[in-house]
Amino acid sequence: MKLEIARGLFLVAALGLTAVAAAAWEQPGPRVLESRNCGMTPCPIVPVRKQAQPEIEPDANLLLFMLGLRTAMKGEQ
Repeated sequence: MKLEIARGLFLVAALGLTAVAAAAWEQPGPRVLESRNCGMTPCPIVPVRKQAQPEIEPDANLLLFMLGLRTAMKGEQ
């Protein structure tokens, strides 16, 4: 097969694939959100519960480990 024919077939295949991808690509348009239950009264708001997080204190071993990493990295420069 000649190089020109192969290039032409490749171009046709690439354009066909691009056309199929553009046709299949569905991007949602802007929409207006509506709520039929609320009417003119304010909608009820569901309270969000905060999860209690335990207090985290740095461990002495962790601080020593971080100090060791810092000094080891300084030596490589």
